Amino acid sequence: MPEEFKIRKATPADREAAYWVCLKTGDHGDDGEALFSEDPDALARIYVGPYLKYEPDLALVLEDNEGVCGYCLGAIDSRQLYDRYEQEWRPELTQDFPEPNGDPSRWTPLEQVYHLYHHPDYYCPEPYELYPSQLHIDLVPRAQGRGLGRRMIDEVASKIAAKGSPGVHLGMSAKNDRAHRFYLKLGFEELARDGSGENQAIYLGKRLNERGGSA
Repeated sequence: MPEEFKIRKATPADREAAYWVCLKTGDHGDDGEALFSEDPDALARIYVGPYLKYEPDLALVLEDNEGVCGYCLGAIDSRQLYDRYEQEWRPELTQDFPEPNGDPSRWTPLEQVYHLYHHPDYYCPEPYELYPSQLHIDLVPRAQGRGLGRRMIDEVASKIAAKGSPGVHLGMSAKNDRAHRFYLKLGFEELARDGSGENQAIYLGKRLNERGGSA
């Protein structure tokens, strides 16, 4: 790994920086700052915050001399994470951020996220017992193409496997061709697709051995 980059366990102090990474990769892998300028933390309240709070042992950040530039997050049991999100995390979101109204086809990206606060789209793979755990990774451009994402996924997957999980899954935007190729190279297989057009999601899974590699 290049000397200027360091992978380490995330701490509560990394929350703001991790939220920033989520924003900078929030437009189907590209910079989402222009889309969410009115509320830069909107996406991260779904895709980062719950993992940092409920699964801190599986949260890694990547940093260089400019600061945090990536993260890899995990959950041992997706259903348990969703239960905690539903009971403990989401009530505050729905209280603080009103549900959008009007024609959904005219909603802004920010309004679409607020809709998800009120109507979550939980995904559990089938058969669930093969892929109960999940991963979520984002790196800003300066950290991409260096093998760092692979290292972070391997480390989190190893921790997940050590806890007895047989497999992991993840979701991604169908528009992000580079990420799709990356996951396939790592041994992930496509499990399902959901939605259509710009909002289509691809779900991929990978069986694990006790070291975290492909089973």
